[in-house]
Amino acid sequence: MLTLAATYLNVQAAPGDTTWVQAQNGIWLNYYNNFDTTITFPNGNTSYRRVYMYFTLGKYACPGSPQYCADWDYTVQTFLMTPGGDTVELGRLITPYANSSRMTSTWKGVYAFDVTDFYPILKNNATVRIHYSGYSGGFTADVKFAFIEGTPARNVVASKRIWKNSYNYGWGSTDINTALGNVSLTAPSNAQFAEARFTITGHGGDQQNCAEFCPNTYTMNLNNTQLVQQNFWRADCGSNNYYPQNGTWVFDRAGWCPGDKVLPYSHPLTGVTANSNFQLSVNFPAYTSNPSSSGSQAIYTIEGNVIYYGAFNHTLDASLDDILAPTDNQQYFRMNPLVGKPTIKVKNTGSATITSLNIVYGVVGSYLPNYYWTGTIAPLETKEITLPEPWGLRVASGSGNTFTAQIVAVNGTADEDNSNNLLTSTFTAAPVWTTQIRVSLRTNGSVSNGVSETSWKIYDLDNNVVAQRTNNTVNTTYDDTLKLGPAVYRLEVTDAGCDGVNWWMYPYYNPNPGVGYVQIRNIGSFALLPLKGYFNGDFGCGFTQYFRTDWPTSVATPEMENATIEAFPSPAQQKVSVSINGVNTLNGQLSIMDMSGRSVMQQKINRSTTELDISALANGVYSMVYDYTGGRIQTKLVIAR
Repeated sequence: MLTLAATYLNVQAAPGDTTWVQAQNGIWLNYYNNFDTTITFPNGNTSYRRVYMYFTLGKYACPGSPQYCADWDYTVQTFLMTPGGDTVELGRLITPYANSSRMTSTWKGVYAFDVTDFYPILKNNATVRIHYSGYSGGFTADVKFAFIEGTPARNVVASKRIWKNSYNYGWGSTDINTALGNVSLTAPSNAQFAEARFTITGHGGDQQNCAEFCPNTYTMNLNNTQLVQQNFWRADCGSNNYYPQNGTWVFDRAGWCPGDKVLPYSHPLTGVTANSNFQLSVNFPAYTSNPSSSGSQAIYTIEGNVIYYGAFNHTLDASLDDILAPTDNQQYFRMNPLVGKPTIKVKNTGSATITSLNIVYGVVGSYLPNYYWTGTIAPLETKEITLPEPWGLRVASGSGNTFTAQIVAVNGTADEDNSNNLLTSTFTAAPVWTTQIRVSLRTNGSVSNGVSETSWKIYDLDNNVVAQRTNNTVNTTYDDTLKLGPAVYRLEVTDAGCDGVNWWMYPYYNPNPGVGYVQIRNIGSFALLPLKGYFNGDFGCGFTQYFRTDWPTSVATPEMENATIEAFPSPAQQKVSVSINGVNTLNGQLSIMDMSGRSVMQQKINRSTTELDISALANGVYSMVYDYTGGRIQTKLVIAR
């Protein structure tokens, strides 16, 4: 088995089944321009289950002293142009305000686009164009494609671009609703399904701050009947994974966020099958754009396509599409490093509804449990699945660890296509803290519903709140001393204003809220514990810190150094034998604790070998701890029936 470029995609597959095609390679983007590269794709004779485009955005040092250098949020569009005249937008992203403590000169951000639906024209010779709308330099671009062999969910029989332009909204000689009026189309003879794909971003700042900062909707009509009304306001910019930035990155926008890729909206065209004649149109609410003092007015940049598909190629097929945590993939920066319950993404690529999955997963080199998931995943639906904690993740340390997940059964039977059932990821382990910590919060003057915008909570493995500081007073310092058991935890710091506690724009607020902070220390230490995602308080809507705790260390005695505890057989079923060696006086207590650190069984032990009845305990991984006069020893207990 061959692990393929973890920088781009968590995937494991047989040698030779993925073809990589390099387009632009580290080019410098500058000054509102097109950057074209002619490349050769595969010839179209091979079936590919997925085709991905990876756009890696980087930085370069601008020569001289330009006013801006990677300091602004610019629109970047990647187009495919074929000799036959096909031109489609493969992906769109908005550059970050990329001068910050994280986005130094070596920073790179990877943006993954699934372009499988354009495979019919991703073949032979073609030109890949990057259109860069920036009026200053500072960014580099690298574009490459991954063609992964296999059978797609449905064959794409044709695609057609029907809209592509920047359209004036509420001004100019042509109304946007007229420009996006009825388009007459005919489905190919071999089409069984059709879908409209609509990509939209709002730009310009008129007197009403439209269209960049105007929440809005569009209505798509099929045969003059409303198909869908879509709200395209991005209300999550303060939760961006590529942060912090030096600009107004936390402000929500129309269809986009600085530093993020633009997500297209997909709308199935109900009733459109082979040879169907139909009409499509898009309408926006009536609006009059009054130019700003600089002359700026409202504009929407739009790309619209119709994709035609054949029948489903499989009845029962689950595709393991991604590992969200644990992973070092920067696209999931806020979710990692994880300790606790992993999260994977599964897509139903068959025609039958999925109701159950058997998933084997865990840290490579440790015990891999089997999880039986039940639920509902409709055809073409994607679902994020949270898995029970594997013991290997709790004891992992350092970087370079490998997590694996594999679907081994779907609806109680074999999957029809097992080529998309296995993924691996490389990850860095979460930190280990002591059981006694001090959490210090200094709120600033920002108010939400009469209280401070900023609060924190600590959750255990089962999502129970074990400590919190909420409903706080503004401009106040809180010091909380916590005594936690040995377990795994999640610290969540949230800010209702989505501007953190220390943002460069505060002096422009009226009034200036001032600066706050969040600090964690071990009891008895003045040293601050590093908080991933904190960035000196510039964390937008909040940040999450996973950590695990161990028992406080003590001075080792000769007896403690020689003491051991073993549990066998492993895995155990109904009974387990516990063997204790190297302890002079056997008069201690044995505790069995589950993954959340809760004691589920206790028993006095005064013999070197004791058999325990564990029939009442559920399958899973437990910690077996023996406390005695000379100290404490522990081992792992796995129960699997």
